[in-house]
Amino acid sequence: MAETRRRLFPFRRTRPEDLERDGLLESLEQTRALIAQAYAGFNAARDGDLIESYVFEINALQSRYSYLLRRVKALDEGGTAPREAAISQRA
Repeated sequence: MAETRRRLFPFRRTRPEDLERDGLLESLEQTRALIAQAYAGFNAARDGDLIESYVFEINALQSRYSYLLRRVKALDEGGTAPREAAISQRA
C-alpha cells in the first residue's frame, strides 16, 4: 500500500503517521490470514491437546487483531495511540 502511494505521488512526503498506519493495516491483514489458518487447523484437528492449542492460538490472534484495530482507529481519529496516551498521562 505504501509502495503504491510512493509510485503515484513520488514527490509527496509521507508522514510518519501514514507509514505507521500502513504498517498496522498490513499487520491486520496478516493477522486476519493467520486467524483463518488457525480456524482451518482447529476444524481439522481430532486430538484434544491439538484442539486446545488452536483455541489458545485463535484467542491470542483475536487479541492481537483487536489491539491493531484500536491503534488504526486511534490514528484515524487523529489522537495518539492507546499505549502512548497512557504513557503521556503518567508523566
